Amino acid sequence: MKFIIDNIFLIALALVSGGALLVPYLQQRGNKLSLLQATQMINQGKVLVLDVREAEQFAAGHLRDARNIPLKELPQRIGELDKLKGRPVIVVCQTGTQANRAEATLKKAGFSEVYGLNGGIAAWQGQGLPLTTKEAK
Repeated sequence: MKFIIDNIFLIALALVSGGALLVPYLQQRGNKLSLLQATQMINQGKVLVLDVREAEQFAAGHLRDARNIPLKELPQRIGELDKLKGRPVIVVCQTGTQANRAEATLKKAGFSEVYGLNGGIAAWQGQGLPLTTKEAK
């Protein structure tokens, strides 16, 4: 007991710093896919890749067969995706941070399998995975 009383500030510092390390993991919302998992799903087919970046960013390079609906337009244009509700959806943004909002919008609209690409296009490019500049569907 004397040890705890004598070192209360060190113990508190250790608890606070440990908690600070856990914050990013606790804040991650939604279902995240690793690059490997996303690649496997895309290669298996029957998955919708939804890129929520702006049109200019999308035109500069995107995942194969991706569909582009910018995040700010998604609530108004979600009807375009109604016939694809049965498919799993991989939401892609630049760094993986905007995908959470798109995931929530899609789930609210009735999509059951919605995943965000962990790290977004930046992580995809960082691993040297291919992007295409062809016009997507």
